[in-house]
Amino acid sequence: MTAPTLKNTRGRKKTRIEIIGNPLDAASLYFQMLPFLDWMRIRNYSEQTVIHREQHLRDFVSWCTERGLCHPAEITRPIIERYQRHLFLYRKSNGEAISGRSQHMRLVPLRLWFRWLVKNRRILSNPAADIDMPRIEKRLPKHILSADEADKVLNGADVGTPLGCRNRAIMETLYSTGIRRTELCHLQLHDIDHERGTLMVRQGKGKKDRLIPIGDRALAWIAKYRDSIRPECALADDDGTLFLTQQGDAIDPRWLSEMIKRYINAASIGKTGSCHIFRHTMATLMLENGADLRFVQIMLGHADLSSTQIYTQMAINKLKEVHTLTHPARLTRVKDETKA
Repeated sequence: MTAPTLKNTRGRKKTRIEIIGNPLDAASLYFQMLPFLDWMRIRNYSEQTVIHREQHLRDFVSWCTERGLCHPAEITRPIIERYQRHLFLYRKSNGEAISGRSQHMRLVPLRLWFRWLVKNRRILSNPAADIDMPRIEKRLPKHILSADEADKVLNGADVGTPLGCRNRAIMETLYSTGIRRTELCHLQLHDIDHERGTLMVRQGKGKKDRLIPIGDRALAWIAKYRDSIRPECALADDDGTLFLTQQGDAIDPRWLSEMIKRYINAASIGKTGSCHIFRHTMATLMLENGADLRFVQIMLGHADLSSTQIYTQMAINKLKEVHTLTHPARLTRVKDETKA
C-alpha cells in the first residue's frame, strides 16, 4: 500500500509523513525522533540537513521496529553494532554495497540523536557514544571532462527551442561557477550581477553565503534565457526564482541531475556523470591553468582546504610534463645536446 500524497499550491506531489510503529505510543522511537528534528531546526540547521538526517533515522527506527525494539531505552551498544553490521552487509538493488562514506553518514545522526536523548533525560546512557565509525574512503572523482568534452556536452542542447536555451544556460552556469545543483535551483534573478560579473550563492552548504565570479559566456546565455524564455514560464505570483520549469515551478534537483546525465550520455564521450561533473571539471581545469588552490576553495565553498586538495591530484598535466621530461623509459631517446 502506497502512502497518501498531498499537492502543494503549484501541483507538485508530496509524500505524506508515515508513522513508524504504534501511532498511539508517544514514548516510541518514532515519536522521540520528532522533537530531536525540531531541535535541529531551532538550532538553525539547514532544512536539507534535517531532511537527510530524518531519512537516516527513519531507516534505523524501521530496522529496530522490525526486530521488536520500540523504545529508546531498549537500544544498547550491541544493538547499534548490529545495525552497523547490517549497513556493512546491505546491498543496493544493483548489488553494490554501501560505501564507507554512506555508512558513516547514516551513523552520524544516531550519535547526535542519542546524545540529545541523554541530555534531555529521556534515556540514562548513550549507547552510540563510543561506537567505532567506518573509515571514509578518500576517492577521486570518477570522471573529469576536458575542455573539448565539456563544450561537446554544452553544444548538445538544442538552443533553437525554449527548453534547449534554458538547459544551455543552466549547464553554462554549472560549468562556469562549479556551484552545487541545489544552489543552482535556489538562484534568484537578483543573485546574478551582470555588470560586475558575479553570482551570489545564498545559504549554500552550511548556510553560508558566498560571492563568486561567473564568466561572460554563461552570463550571455543567462541573459538570453531571462529575456526571451523565462517570461513565458513565470506565473502571476513569480517569486523571482531564476530557472523555471514550463509550469513556472522551481526546478527539482533530482530532475536536474537526470537532465544533465542525458546530455552527457548523448555526447558519446565515453564518460558518465551529472551535475557534479561540471563542478569537478571546473576545479580541475582551473588548477591546471594555474589557479591558486585557495581561490578554487572559495569558488567551491569548501570550509576546509583539504576538501579542495583532492583536485590537485586530478590536475595531472603538470605532473605529466615532468614525467615525460624526467622518466628514462621513453619511446624515443632525447638527444643530449651537451654531447653534440
